[in-house]
Amino acid sequence: MFYYSEYLAFFVFFFMALGVCLLMLLLSSILGGKSQSRYKHTPFESGIDPVDDSCVNISIKFYLIAIYFVLFDVEALYLYLWSISIVQVGWTGFVEVMCFVLFLLFGLIYLIRLNSLNWESKVLRKTSG
Repeated sequence: MFYYSEYLAFFVFFFMALGVCLLMLLLSSILGGKSQSRYKHTPFESGIDPVDDSCVNISIKFYLIAIYFVLFDVEALYLYLWSISIVQVGWTGFVEVMCFVLFLLFGLIYLIRLNSLNWESKVLRKTSG
């Protein structure tokens, strides 16, 4: 049996939310103040004028570590959800979680073997002598 009322409620909610967002944007553009000062488009941080260039070269290692952190941190959410429903999922859930943990462990071993968690430079230094 196909119920149109469930879809109707969803579309009413969706279009009402979209309408509220558009209404807020429209009202802010109409009622909001418009400044035409010469300093409007200059960067401003806590009352301090910028002194250096904002383009700073940051090592890719920071981004890689951040991505690894997110990947291995999100798994804690899954393990938490599994731990609160451990009775309901039984042995099947236990086997699935062990496969999940082993998959993450193999991923960590792969990252360690690639030496991507090492902060030292990959360039070999010449030793005198």
